[in-house]
Amino acid sequence: MNFDGRGIPGVSVVTAEFADAVAKQSQALGFEPAVVYVPHPIQNRTPDELKKIADDAVGPALRMLTS
Repeated sequence: MNFDGRGIPGVSVVTAEFADAVAKQSQALGFEPAVVYVPHPIQNRTPDELKKIADDAVGPALRMLTS
């Protein structure tokens, strides 16, 4: 939110497990953030799995940043 308030586009990358928390916090703050959801959990992923998750997320994140 701080970036958006200063006119700087931003995107949050959040694991799908926290989608409800994002929705509740967004509603409470009256702010609709740009969010890319990735699979949960992250910590036990192999380097190849993390690369795939990042590769899958970068396109949607860039589209949100440039729209």
